[in-house]
Amino acid sequence: MKNMPRIMMLIAIVFSFSVVADDVKQTVAQDYDDYLKELFIHFHENPELSLIETKTAARLAKELRSSGFTVTENVGVEIDGLPSTGIVALMKNGEGPMVMMRADMDGLPVQEKSGLSYASKAKQVSPITGKEVSVMHACGHDVHITSLVGTARYMAANKDKWSGTLMLIGQPAEERIMGAKQMMDANIWETFGKPDYALAFHVAAGEPLGKINVFNGSPYAGSDSGNLVIHGVGAHGASPHWGKDPIVLGSQIVLALQTLVSRELSPRQPGVVTVGSFHSGTKGNIISDRAELQLSVRNTNPETRKLLLDGIKRISENLGRAAGLPNDKLPEFEIAQSTPPTVNDDPLVDRLRAVWKKNLGDDAVFGFAPDHMGAEDFPQFTSDPYIPSVYWDVGGTALDELQLEQEGKLKIASHHSPLFKVSPESVKVGTESTIYALMELLGK
Repeated sequence: MKNMPRIMMLIAIVFSFSVVADDVKQTVAQDYDDYLKELFIHFHENPELSLIETKTAARLAKELRSSGFTVTENVGVEIDGLPSTGIVALMKNGEGPMVMMRADMDGLPVQEKSGLSYASKAKQVSPITGKEVSVMHACGHDVHITSLVGTARYMAANKDKWSGTLMLIGQPAEERIMGAKQMMDANIWETFGKPDYALAFHVAAGEPLGKINVFNGSPYAGSDSGNLVIHGVGAHGASPHWGKDPIVLGSQIVLALQTLVSRELSPRQPGVVTVGSFHSGTKGNIISDRAELQLSVRNTNPETRKLLLDGIKRISENLGRAAGLPNDKLPEFEIAQSTPPTVNDDPLVDRLRAVWKKNLGDDAVFGFAPDHMGAEDFPQFTSDPYIPSVYWDVGGTALDELQLEQEGKLKIASHHSPLFKVSPESVKVGTESTIYALMELLGK
């Protein structure tokens, strides 16, 4: 009988976990039915492009402020004359650590063709091209910001269950890999305090609804977006020998760049070089004097990054020489935006994985490495200075749709596709998983 107090304590602890889990699940489900689903539809119907998410930011700030948070808007430096739409919301609740949860809020210049009843019909003038384009939440950021609101509402209503400071960040321009740096360049840690932990998640089309995916290591690659300018000598299309054709040279460079990964990078080391844009010329019988290419380069470590970037410069310049261009006319490669790889903190992953399994169930937590080289600018917040962080995925596709895809009867659209869609109910698991993580780090 001498062990009875310990046994009773363990039973009480287990029971308290189940009570917390039931409370979170039921409360979030009710809030979803009463409020969050409608808010998600509002965000989905009204997406905005990177750097001009003004109405989205205003609504998000309003929601966080009405939940009891102290909200600061327009946090970040200006870019191209555009003020930042970044948001920092704080709730101080006694002694304890500061934990940051981030949600990105920008949409994409994509015309939605999902067939949803609440599909976006929004249009905006692009700050890049100056032309009006259709806009869509083609990457699930509407799920992220709605879950952030759900998290804020729960944490504010349950202040007796946690202690410390909760920092919620609404981040602009993730799709252009510049919003996190835009906020960091405004010295936000000096202004608001440096978090002890940082969290973020991404909804994932093609992963099962109700499940989360978290693993040790790097869930997202580092990325460099660059511009390659190829100079030529203009001429009549009937007299190509009088000019230097930048389209031909550019085509040779595009093909040669593919050998960087296939022949210079170790087969066991991931890397990607993609030429996503190639513009040159105005008319079929005119040889242009200039071609402009836009590149995306992905890596998971500094060594791979250097090999790929150095290789792009070497190949483009030397093919320019082979084409007979003088040294002052050689192709020029310039990095436009960069972000390091997202790397999870292993001890923190292990800690949160245990919490999620306990509260969501063993079968609800996976650890699959990604089959892509997608990038995130979240590590701009966590890399320098280092902040222990975890980035996880939340499943966004209903199980019956996954079954149909397995049977070859349905093709689930990828992120950034005009057909992209995720279940609104992914908001619930996004909110739940965030709350469990916060309660583990801030719980009394």
